[in-house]
Amino acid sequence: MIKTGFLTIISVVLTLANTVPVSASKRYNEPIKPIPADMKYDKQKVELGKKLFFDPRLSKSGWLSCNSCHNLAMGGDDNLPSSIGHQWQLGPINSPTVLNAKFNLAQFWDGRAKDLQEQAAGPIANPGEMASSHQLAVATLQSIPSYQSLFEQVYGVKKITINEVTDAIATFEETLVTPNSRFDQWLLGNEKAITQVEKEGYALFKVKGCVSCHNGVGVGGNTYQKFGLVKTYSKDEENLGRYNVTKQEADKYVFKVPLLRNIELTAPYFHDGSVWSLREAVNVMAEYQLGLKLSVPETEKIVAFLKTLTGKQPQIIYPVLPPETVKTPKPDRS
Repeated sequence: MIKTGFLTIISVVLTLANTVPVSASKRYNEPIKPIPADMKYDKQKVELGKKLFFDPRLSKSGWLSCNSCHNLAMGGDDNLPSSIGHQWQLGPINSPTVLNAKFNLAQFWDGRAKDLQEQAAGPIANPGEMASSHQLAVATLQSIPSYQSLFEQVYGVKKITINEVTDAIATFEETLVTPNSRFDQWLLGNEKAITQVEKEGYALFKVKGCVSCHNGVGVGGNTYQKFGLVKTYSKDEENLGRYNVTKQEADKYVFKVPLLRNIELTAPYFHDGSVWSLREAVNVMAEYQLGLKLSVPETEKIVAFLKTLTGKQPQIIYPVLPPETVKTPKPDRS
């Protein structure tokens, strides 16, 4: 009886072992990691944050919301070289995607915000973006009974502050991940998830050195690098990058390495939004960061690999926003 039971257990173990592709275990050591699919969040806080993310009344004009520059229907950015702010002002830099932004080591191209909550506070009060103030944004929310009730339910406060506002927005933004890309499926052992050409593109991505900066869960976003590492990038000499934060000479033209998740959806590319073609972007990076000239077949293969990084897009049901009252501050387009 004991012997029979032991043999049965061994048989089950061997059967289970045979169902896991050998290649899957090898891929645990790959420099790119799959996005975890089962993240836990405070649902009430997420729903409040979603309303705030889409609410244009946080802007001075009552027209711009977080979604204006980080459009969740368009890859989490606005697909413009630079965003359009209050009174049609053009922003100084390309708007990065909010999708998977939780995997960044910091927020904004220059890393001036340590996390998503700190980032959420910036555009509201920026005169070139939403052009409001934290005081006015809070007063607007405080004037709306439904928002008062929601903040009390989620945070236990009767008096709303900007801290709760930005915390809720950040919590919602943390849910905006795109798991289950074809490349993630391949990392997890599905050999047929990507084609031979795409596999060759990934091999080139590693061999050529792209992966030295674009790695981890976000395929980037976890280091800072100078744009124009081996060749001076002269298209944009006004944006000084990290230097604006640190005032260190060595940080001039140093930027946070962008995430490559969903990269095919987020043109134009780079901090200056100067390149609309993914093929051109790959070649520019090879030339300016690695000192390489790629052949046409090499470029095509790397681009094919990059397109496998497009994951499952967040399925967002547009929220119904609470109505304002006679006490709600009026929109101001001036």
